[in-house]
Amino acid sequence: MSNKGPDLPQPELSQPHHAGDVEAIPGGRITYLAPLPLSTGQPPLDMSKAISELNDTWLDVGGGWPSVSIWQLMISTWFGFLLLCLAGFPIIIWLIIPDITIDEFSLFYKIFFWLGTLGGLVPLLIMYLGYYSGIKRLKNSIPVRFNRQRREVCFTLTDTQETVYVPWESLMAWVVEARGATQYGVQQQYGMGVGYAHPETGQWLKLEYMTAGLPLAISNWEAIRAYMEYEVHSLHEIQDPHLPRGKDDPPWEGVHTLRNARRRMRERRAKGEVGPIFTFFWYAYHVIELWNLPGYLTEWEAKRLMKSRPKLRPAEVEEWSKPLPKDQWAKPSDELVRLSAEVRRIRERDPQRSVEEVFAEAYRKEGSEV
Repeated sequence: MSNKGPDLPQPELSQPHHAGDVEAIPGGRITYLAPLPLSTGQPPLDMSKAISELNDTWLDVGGGWPSVSIWQLMISTWFGFLLLCLAGFPIIIWLIIPDITIDEFSLFYKIFFWLGTLGGLVPLLIMYLGYYSGIKRLKNSIPVRFNRQRREVCFTLTDTQETVYVPWESLMAWVVEARGATQYGVQQQYGMGVGYAHPETGQWLKLEYMTAGLPLAISNWEAIRAYMEYEVHSLHEIQDPHLPRGKDDPPWEGVHTLRNARRRMRERRAKGEVGPIFTFFWYAYHVIELWNLPGYLTEWEAKRLMKSRPKLRPAEVEEWSKPLPKDQWAKPSDELVRLSAEVRRIRERDPQRSVEEVFAEAYRKEGSEV
């Protein structure tokens, strides 16, 4: 797969797994949430922004969109330094040397002007090169597509354009909690992944990413599972409630993101949640970043991505992604229906039990009935 994941411990493919299995690893463990994707009881939240797009038929995991905050940082760094050179430094010179002549001040001002113009462009260029590298990776990445009407998952190999269609209930999903050594010392790591062993070649197809905590990793998977089982229907339902996002906003960030943020600031100021000093500096920062310009530039990049991504996928995947008549929608297996009902009963009886304990008991009871 082209979606190269972080350096996290990997699942053991040689062993059969199902939801609720736990595998011990050095410094942590891997908890399996699928095959047979059962409800985890966690809220369906995509705090990692792993889900890039969804509609009534399919959901994409991976890929992603450019962030407006990157353009905010680049523009504010350049324009802020320029303002400092054009206004801040001349005022300091005037205060330090009150008897400076107009000609001398004019000379200093020309120096500050070019220092601000050229000196600010250097960090801007460096940051943009890093940003461009990230955008290039986004353009070449093919998200994993989940089709809930067919109850299938499509992996597309970037190098060969080969597609692998995985039955939804056969897909492996796991969350990882482990201690890992980094350049900053030993740190606790958390992540979520989905994968499948190619039935013919045995090639390991996977997509994984790191999260800020174990509950967030489980919630990321729950967002995908809930979508596939028709429990959620929009990005608005599964995204961070603190994000400046409206219900009908497009999946990418842009001018609407900045307008939503300013509207939320006005609401917080009216409720007394923030004071006038905080509000002043908040708006001052938005002025320095040139107001809506970062939003327009982010939308421009997002629309370029939106045009390029369909060209990366084979035509058969686009055909596979088209909506089906409702009478042709695939149904969940009887085993999944029975296990899901048992999981709900166990959780209603004891809502504080862990995910793996609930799943393990559901499998034990299901096994005793067979």
